[in-house]
Amino acid sequence: MPFSETAVRSAIASGAMQAFYQPQYDAVTAKVKSAEALVRWIGPDGTIIPPARFIPQAEQSDLIMEIDWHMARCACEMLLKQKQKLPVAVNFSRRHIKETDFAQRLSELVDSYGLAHHLLEVEITESAMVNEEEHILGWINSVRAAGFSVAIDDFGSGLSSLQFVKDMPADVLKIDRSLLSHNCENEKERIVLESIFYFAHRLHMTTIAEGVETKEQLAFMRTCDCGKIQGFIFAKPLPETDYLSLCEINASADEPFDILGAQSPASASALLMGVVFRKYPLVIFSNLTRNTFYMMAYECFTSTGCPSTGVFDELILHGASSMYPDDQQPFASTFSRENLLKAHAAGEPFVRLVTRQKGDDGIYRRVETTDYFVKSPSSEDVLVITLCENLAEE
Repeated sequence: MPFSETAVRSAIASGAMQAFYQPQYDAVTAKVKSAEALVRWIGPDGTIIPPARFIPQAEQSDLIMEIDWHMARCACEMLLKQKQKLPVAVNFSRRHIKETDFAQRLSELVDSYGLAHHLLEVEITESAMVNEEEHILGWINSVRAAGFSVAIDDFGSGLSSLQFVKDMPADVLKIDRSLLSHNCENEKERIVLESIFYFAHRLHMTTIAEGVETKEQLAFMRTCDCGKIQGFIFAKPLPETDYLSLCEINASADEPFDILGAQSPASASALLMGVVFRKYPLVIFSNLTRNTFYMMAYECFTSTGCPSTGVFDELILHGASSMYPDDQQPFASTFSRENLLKAHAAGEPFVRLVTRQKGDDGIYRRVETTDYFVKSPSSEDVLVITLCENLAEE
């Protein structure tokens, strides 16, 4: 039976509409790091009226916006009582996207409680972004410019997920529970999840897995280097008093004696790749046998005008054209496919050359390029990893 708008507003005013908090745990240490505020309507007899009974109806009008702002106020009031000041995510409906003063209004609310902006996270569902391309990018940018982080909720529940993650400057990616429906025991499910976590990390996004309920799901999330876990395996949504008590206990709990003992192999690999990309801003993977390449990383390099994928021979010609005139021929000769294949056949582990490359500012700088030969476990193709490093001026 639907509820009237008057009944909903009355529940907000009387305090019957409350925020419950579902803790979000660090996937490795199993310590509470944050929470999501979830709306719950407490009936006169103490029973909880589930959101499914009133939220869909509220979403048909601006009533949902009143509920959202009420949840934001509840979160701020809870944070005032919390000693640890752990961030809280608050859901906002798609109607807020057209609220031109949203970031200002949220700032004024949080400021009225004397709280830091980073303590409140704006959570918006992936589906809410559909058909809102005209407004969503500017909206997210304004929210982040005001000091709030933005989370994309229910990722994987829609059909245009990759497009939105690519285009949206969000901070957090929340993996929808539907992607864990086979308990992470299905090979295709594991491959999809591994791919999602990989590209999320490459985009420097924090990851949260929703709906984790079994030890198998938790174990696999750890192998994928998932950032946080939200699910019944740790805790259900809790009333404010219970959540605050949990945070007190959590604050006194010891961290694992040796964090490396709990660190997943995928997490260690991600850390290693981060160091590699920091030292070598240009990393290229090439298949010499098939004359192809693609860019693995390209950040803060001398020149930014490099193709991201294509024909290897054309890549070398492009690279040579950006070199100092005296270095063009040596570069093209050293890294030609013919020369690299000969070096590989001769058992050379790598080929290296220092050249002067013209940057976007028109200045030539010394760059060291090294091609390492690598072996694929499933192919006889000759593969190369190219690492390019900007050298300090002598």
